Amino acid sequence: MATTTLTLSSKNYSSWSLRGWLMVKLSGIAFKEVMLGADNVDARAELLLLSPSMLVPCLSHGKVKVWDTLAIGEYLNEIAPKAQLLPTNVVHRAHCRAICGEMHSGFAAMRASLPMNIKARIKSFKVWSKAQLDIDRVIAIWQECLATYKGPYLFGKKPSLADVMFAPVVLRFTTYGIALDKPCQSYCKHVLAMPEMKQWIADAMAEPDDIEELEVEF
Repeated sequence: MATTTLTLSSKNYSSWSLRGWLMVKLSGIAFKEVMLGADNVDARAELLLLSPSMLVPCLSHGKVKVWDTLAIGEYLNEIAPKAQLLPTNVVHRAHCRAICGEMHSGFAAMRASLPMNIKARIKSFKVWSKAQLDIDRVIAIWQECLATYKGPYLFGKKPSLADVMFAPVVLRFTTYGIALDKPCQSYCKHVLAMPEMKQWIADAMAEPDDIEELEVEF
């Protein structure tokens, strides 16, 4: 059996680490976590949006090494097809890949303005106009998917790569108190109730180190 490890950075701040970790957990493949410290130069560059490439998380599966989050998801879908990380219907699968790709490459204003910080709860948060456009687009994606595939997850009854890609957004919306309609509120509750999310959040809350640059002050 191939040895599998996943290299991660902060569980409190790293949205990309969360995505990679959820993908492996949902695939059902046993793995070991390799945590980079808060003082690791590459990890801090990722967290502070200073890195030109996403090298964390990094999946090592035997002799295979995959570091781009979408590539990790596609690889896991191929080696663990029974997990159905992507929808089995070709049209639904294309839709899922499209919104995963949009999340992967877009929403820069929201990422910068609403950094992930699971421990924090920010009251009366002022959303900048560009970030609001990103938020509006996320909500539109969620509304369309929930209406089309009938929930409770974006593509039906089981979590998919789409839910993994948007899981950090659920946490961001919770941290900053972003107003949502009832279907989106229900969706967020289902994501937060996933056992894997509960485990990640508990680990994040137990992290001792804070990264000063990601602590928003008001």
